[in-house]
Amino acid sequence: MLRLSGALLAFTGIVLGAFGAHALRSILAPPLLEVWHTGVEYQLWNAVGLIGLGGWTGVDMRGPGRLIGGGVLVFSGSLYLLALTGASWLGAVTPLGGLAMLTGWTWVSWKVARPRSE
Repeated sequence: MLRLSGALLAFTGIVLGAFGAHALRSILAPPLLEVWHTGVEYQLWNAVGLIGLGGWTGVDMRGPGRLIGGGVLVFSGSLYLLALTGASWLGAVTPLGGLAMLTGWTWVSWKVARPRSE
């Protein structure tokens, strides 16, 4: 499921990146276009990470993966909405997604580093 989630995030990230580069370039002000591209960048990097987590064997990465995936939806999604609507209050939502991603990756690190019982 993590690989599927990562692949879907990668697919939609590529679509949204192309949409921003082509359709939104003439519509959005440069600072808002940069906000859009930040959302795309974080979505794509975390998509690759989720695909990698999905291939991990011997350690259950579903919990951290869900946290990371949810964080991407909140973080990048709020940036996309902010860029399209200019609703500045969404800037307060974005860090919650970032915190979820950071917590998820910290959880991954903990799961990898902790000693396993044989």
